[in-house]
Amino acid sequence: MIRTRKLCKYFDGDRALDSVDLDIAPGEVYCLLGANGAGKTTLINILLDFLPASSGNAWINGLDVSVEPLETKKYVAYIPEQVMLYGTLSGVENLDYFVTLATGRRLGRERLLELLGEAGLAADAAERRVAKYSKGMRQKVGVAIAFAKDAKALLLDEPTSGLDPQAADEFSRLLKKASDRGVAILMATHDLFHAKQTGTRIGIARRGKIVANLDASDIGHADLEALYLDLMRA
Repeated sequence: MIRTRKLCKYFDGDRALDSVDLDIAPGEVYCLLGANGAGKTTLINILLDFLPASSGNAWINGLDVSVEPLETKKYVAYIPEQVMLYGTLSGVENLDYFVTLATGRRLGRERLLELLGEAGLAADAAERRVAKYSKGMRQKVGVAIAFAKDAKALLLDEPTSGLDPQAADEFSRLLKKASDRGVAILMATHDLFHAKQTGTRIGIARRGKIVANLDASDIGHADLEALYLDLMRA
């Protein structure tokens, strides 16, 4: 569902991505760890067609992102570190607006509330102005948008940053629900604990390269932390 081959990106001669090969299947949660500057956000921005690659290819659902950017966006949902919503609108009003914008179709209010409920947002919160939402509540609206779009690929950039432990745990359960629907998920994160908790596979990026690919079930928290620190010092 999400695929790259020999993907490279340079900024004024500096290497941000260096020949990255990646395959994420439907239902898989791939957590990409790495320090700031490792290339995680650059990779996501290329998959979203926010940035052009310097060389190599990226595909979403078999479509080349650089050749068919509008078509690929039909299959993708994106949740950044800070989900940007309209503060003067309620959660259900934001969902209505963004789903209509993304798909060109209107959903009934009952269905919108149902989607927000599936994303973990309480019915009373759905009717409140987003300006009063916590970060975790905003993310739930973002997940509801992905559910409403029937997105096949979900890209996330530091989604658990700044969340309290309960909210981060709730978000991990939401990603599991999305993966159970067959969504391919790429999550860039610094959070080793939730990468282990949430991911089916874990990658470690360093200086634009993916230097380790791990099955999350094959490594414990302590061993993952030790490996990560060793690779960052290398």
